[in-house]
Amino acid sequence: MACCVRAPSPVSPEGADKKVRRTVPPRVPRANGWSLPLHPFQVMSWVMFLVLAFTAFFIFIPLLPHVWKLTAYGVTGGCFLLYLIVHLVAVSVDPAEASVRHRKSYRQEAPSFDRSKQPHVIQNRFCCLCRVAVGPKTKHCSACNKCVAGFDHHCKWLNNCVGSRNYWFFLSSVALALAGLLCVAAILTCVFVQYVISPMWLRSDPSFRVVTNVKTWLLFLPFAPMKTKASVLLSIGVFVALLTLSGLVVLGHLLIFHLYLST
Repeated sequence: MACCVRAPSPVSPEGADKKVRRTVPPRVPRANGWSLPLHPFQVMSWVMFLVLAFTAFFIFIPLLPHVWKLTAYGVTGGCFLLYLIVHLVAVSVDPAEASVRHRKSYRQEAPSFDRSKQPHVIQNRFCCLCRVAVGPKTKHCSACNKCVAGFDHHCKWLNNCVGSRNYWFFLSSVALALAGLLCVAAILTCVFVQYVISPMWLRSDPSFRVVTNVKTWLLFLPFAPMKTKASVLLSIGVFVALLTLSGLVVLGHLLIFHLYLST
């Protein structure tokens, strides 16, 4: 989410210096984060969410003893579910200015901006592209090609602008994603430590009674146990740990940054 930063330019003008990398506004304004095309970062975030959810709930949590297992399912599941809800809201909300949202549709192409005729997209609280009166904190997003109320930034991970209408959901999704990653990190730490000092602690599930080789482990407990080598289990654990660590660093920095700006 390092790309979730404030954009310095409200819109990309025509005839700009080719040496300066700018966002080319779409001809048709985008409604929300589901408007095509989907951003690669958005797809990446969903893949990461599914990988972490699948490995946590079907591989690592089932290895924990019964009481620990119930706690891990409840806390981690709650964080993941709440994150999913607020994330979907943040993506689905149209953060545009009210006067823009009240238009019949987003199918009409927006005019191109020519800086030689006008220095700014918005002047005297009127947008020359959206052709509507706007509020004092409204900015025209070049990625969505529309005016966003209380514009904060355009988030590539949401594939949507973050403004006053969805800022709370955005910040909540970051906080809940961070909480979910901390849960996964705690589970992995517990599994790794117990694997070293007391492997039998991780083999309390009844399905392990038929496994005679201590180097053989079971995945997808308890409904579809599949035998695998310890090296495979550890490799999956290391991969998920690296994924979790990278997410903690990025999201932690992002949350602290936004909390700092709000103070």
